[in-house]
Amino acid sequence: MIKGILNGLSTYSNSFSLISKLGLWKYFAVPMIISFLTAVTIGMMAWGFSDDLGHWIAGIWPWEWGAGGFDTIAQIVSALFIIAIGLVLYKHIIMAFSAPFMSPVSEKIEKHMRGEHHTHRNTSNTEQLIRGIRINVRNLAFELILTIPILLLNIIPLIGSVTATVLLFLTQSYYAGFGNMDYTLERHYKYRQSVDFVKAHKGQAIGNGMVFMLFLLIPVVGIILVLPISVTAATVQTIKLLDQKEELPV
Repeated sequence: MIKGILNGLSTYSNSFSLISKLGLWKYFAVPMIISFLTAVTIGMMAWGFSDDLGHWIAGIWPWEWGAGGFDTIAQIVSALFIIAIGLVLYKHIIMAFSAPFMSPVSEKIEKHMRGEHHTHRNTSNTEQLIRGIRINVRNLAFELILTIPILLLNIIPLIGSVTATVLLFLTQSYYAGFGNMDYTLERHYKYRQSVDFVKAHKGQAIGNGMVFMLFLLIPVVGIILVLPISVTAATVQTIKLLDQKEELPV
């Protein structure tokens, strides 16, 4: 898996130059707007709910002894919970609704790498949108199932917080990479086959998703550029993985 993660990371090195070379920036205009508006909306909601959630958690503690310490822990847990759930929702919303715009970009990169006459399934914008929603709803459900128990590790002082942070980062990275890879896989595999493919290449998905998640730490610029850069890198990586197979499904 470590090798796969490193491979996933390495494909980012030429993303900017490849986008410019193929003239792909114009295809990212709508996804950039979707990304920005989604981030602003979720950020405003998180700001409004964080204090209320912290006070609600603190109210569970029935004794005066230790109330101050528990209140501090409650505020930390609520903040981490809001951030984690917000990132989960943001990621899957933009990936699902950007599918009709990202799939053509992925196809142009594939034509550049494999030639004009390669074979793949032809899908409409509507099919791409439905596929994107289906994949991301599935991933959202699984990610939430994993995220909530991971957040509970914060109850354990110090070690729990560190462990939870690492596990949350890896989990979110995996599902971010999953979504980015599927823009290419949808032309070659049906739904179930794509899920199995990404499971077999977890390292590559995590490596791609790591940079995706780190981009979100860059104010404003990060949420605008995250899709163009990460989808380009994921497409290059996924095509290389497909080419390693003896024959491609059509």
